[in-house]
Amino acid sequence: MAIKLEQLNSQIVRCRKCPRLVRWREASAKNPPRRYVGQDYWAKPLPGFGDSKARVLIVGLAPAAHGGNRTGRMFTGDRSGDWLYGALHAAGFANQPNSDHRDDRLKLNDCYITAAVHCAPPLNKPSLAEFKRCRPYLVEELKLMRQQLSAVIVLGKIAFDGFFAAYRESGAEMPQPKQNFGHGVCA
Repeated sequence: MAIKLEQLNSQIVRCRKCPRLVRWREASAKNPPRRYVGQDYWAKPLPGFGDSKARVLIVGLAPAAHGGNRTGRMFTGDRSGDWLYGALHAAGFANQPNSDHRDDRLKLNDCYITAAVHCAPPLNKPSLAEFKRCRPYLVEELKLMRQQLSAVIVLGKIAFDGFFAAYRESGAEMPQPKQNFGHGVCA
């Protein structure tokens, strides 16, 4: 299964299905804020990251233009990642409390991180068409990992909706009654 996940991640990194997102991620790399001038940007879709045998899946909305789009790893190099990786480390899912770049030796244990959309969108708002074009990647991740997962943590309402659409498409049985999004809600 790890090999199939690696193959899927290779497909994700090569994706150019969404012209607006391709333009945005590449333009963000060419015109970074002053604090990142001179840094090499990843500027490609971000693959999932973590333990291929994970029982915990974390699904975010999309990479940040000057976080993951810059560093090449989900939730890396931005404030949301500072909090997330600190929490994962405190709970024993990460070997270190921070993630600054994709070669920083961070390892996740029993946890895998992905997104509903794999490219940084302008204003952090992917279009419905972009969600739909990216959804097959999340569907395939779910098919590959579904049997081993014990928990899914979805970060935000838009990612929540994207996750459940992919979950349905993956052929999984939907929980009844249908879950509604709420901050801090567990089901």
